[in-house]
Amino acid sequence: MATKRDRTSPLLRAFALLERIAAAAEPVTLHDASTGVGLPKPTVYRMLAMLEEAGLVAREPEGRRIGPGPRLTRLALDTLRNGTARGPRRAILQQLVAAVGETCNLTILEGGEVVYLDRVESAWPLRVTLQPGSRVPLHCSASGKLLLALLPPPRRKRIVDALPLPRFTDHTIVDSPRLAAELARVRRERIATDNEEYLAGLVCVAVPVATPQGRVVASVAVQAPVARMPLAAALSHVPVLRRAAAALGATFAQAPAAPSSTSRRPTARTRAPARNGRAR
Repeated sequence: MATKRDRTSPLLRAFALLERIAAAAEPVTLHDASTGVGLPKPTVYRMLAMLEEAGLVAREPEGRRIGPGPRLTRLALDTLRNGTARGPRRAILQQLVAAVGETCNLTILEGGEVVYLDRVESAWPLRVTLQPGSRVPLHCSASGKLLLALLPPPRRKRIVDALPLPRFTDHTIVDSPRLAAELARVRRERIATDNEEYLAGLVCVAVPVATPQGRVVASVAVQAPVARMPLAAALSHVPVLRRAAAALGATFAQAPAAPSSTSRRPTARTRAPARNGRAR
């Protein structure tokens, strides 16, 4: 809910609306947005039209629900990569690499891909170099499967239904039933693996990074050539990965709580703004 000051300043009103949209577990309706910021629907309607034109929010294809736009997503990623918490997070990753002796990374979910926020390489000459900002597929990466599995069911289903499943190696999961079974296992265990599924000869183990309030915001993983660290050896590092995940979670600023995935959907018929300026 927006504060009294947010409701009196046009700039802060728009920012409060963006916060509400960004924090939601799924795209919101005009009714959701209006209730969330405590402003009248006509006011929120006009604000959404302005924010949509600027690329800060975007409508779903059916036009009724609205979520973060490409410009807001880029701003969020840049803030996470370059914010004041970058130093502490990198220090935690460096300590983790020193403990396990292999490359470790911190990633987040963005659209239908995994994005690297940070990565600390091991000292070994044989390694795979991926820079912060690099993207990898969801269905064949440990972090991707983990973050996908832990999404609220409606959002997970939307992503999985639209997800292409290209083959990268002989071990890549390329059919939906196998992927569904793998995601169910990951949800139960809260551990995901990449057993040479994205790059031949490379294994990876990932665990979730959650805020102190319990909201999963990222993944931390160890990655190594299988000749140097077989998957069973990588799994033996889960306890130290989880300790690093707890420390990393504390570096993420508290975000507004997302709506419960089990909460009842609003029944209001009012729709988000269409591109031609008329209500849909």
